[in-house]
Amino acid sequence: MARRRWRDLSPAQQTGVLVLASVQLSLAATAWVDLASRPPARVNGPKPVWAAVIAVNFVGPAAWFRWGRRG
Repeated sequence: MARRRWRDLSPAQQTGVLVLASVQLSLAATAWVDLASRPPARVNGPKPVWAAVIAVNFVGPAAWFRWGRRG
């Protein structure tokens, strides 16, 4: 199967990709800001590891907000 290029997508598909990408970037940016501003004592695990985990699509920011933070 040939790879699809941006110009091969319909306008609706292009819009969908852009919306999902903006949601992903917003989640990641919010998670990284929260991680950076949180003291190490309020993080479950090492901060550099969490910084890398947050970079993993939607799963990383969701994992940070679910398991990474201490109250």
